[in-house]
Amino acid sequence: MNTSERSRPIWVRPREAARLSGIGLTRFYDLIRTGEVISVKRGRMRLVSVASIEQLAERIGKSAAA
Repeated sequence: MNTSERSRPIWVRPREAARLSGIGLTRFYDLIRTGEVISVKRGRMRLVSVASIEQLAERIGKSAAA
């Protein structure tokens, strides 16, 4: 594991997740609501799994290639 992998966050807030994925915030909240990305609530804060954002990007890439 290199330094960049160790410093990479596991969870991010929805606004950052939307920015990373290139999707608008409203559409991103739709993805959370439908379960297409994994998120959790910690108190009043919602966090999105970075791994689920990467999986979303793979699914989008595969559907665009088809």
